[in-house]
Amino acid sequence: MTGDLAPQKRALRAELRERRRNLTRDERAAAAAGITEHLIALTRQVGARSVSCYLSATDEPDTRPFVNWARDAGIRVLFPITRTDGLLDWTTATDDEEEVTGLAGTPEPVGELLGPIAINDVDLIVVPAASVDRSGMRLGWGRGYYDKTLGSMERCPPVYGVLFDSELVDEVPRERHDQAIDGVVTPTRTVEFSTRSARRRRI
Repeated sequence: MTGDLAPQKRALRAELRERRRNLTRDERAAAAAGITEHLIALTRQVGARSVSCYLSATDEPDTRPFVNWARDAGIRVLFPITRTDGLLDWTTATDDEEEVTGLAGTPEPVGELLGPIAINDVDLIVVPAASVDRSGMRLGWGRGYYDKTLGSMERCPPVYGVLFDSELVDEVPRERHDQAIDGVVTPTRTVEFSTRSARRRRI
């Protein structure tokens, strides 16, 4: 990370975290319902039989109802497991996940570890994000796990970030290693970014 962008990214992440903490219980519940509806529709649109998704933390948009639906629908769900080398292992969703706090400070299920290449078998990737701009550039939380994962994939399926509506912005700070995504799912809509989608179709 360059010296110029590091403070800018830290300040933006701090602001976004504070906004999320200030949401009311009713606002969170309404957001979760909308996000679940749009993630289900996206999964059906893609025809995904296997997806990767993360377990949301308390302040994040709630992905857990979607995970429960996918599992009940017979869709294979892979969860990311953080590693000390900056890569991600994966584990498969079960009926009763035991959770621990991962290296990034977020919830992770306990299960049989699959290596980093397991992500190559999914049809849809759902990623966390602090903010995403209208070109599809994603601002993560500073650990770089997803940038490394997405940047290493030869054939990447559709990648969608999950956000609150106000976190889709005109521009986010970007560096050379930052990875664009195909779209975002918010409580009110699903937005696809044509630039990365066109590039992915050419791979």
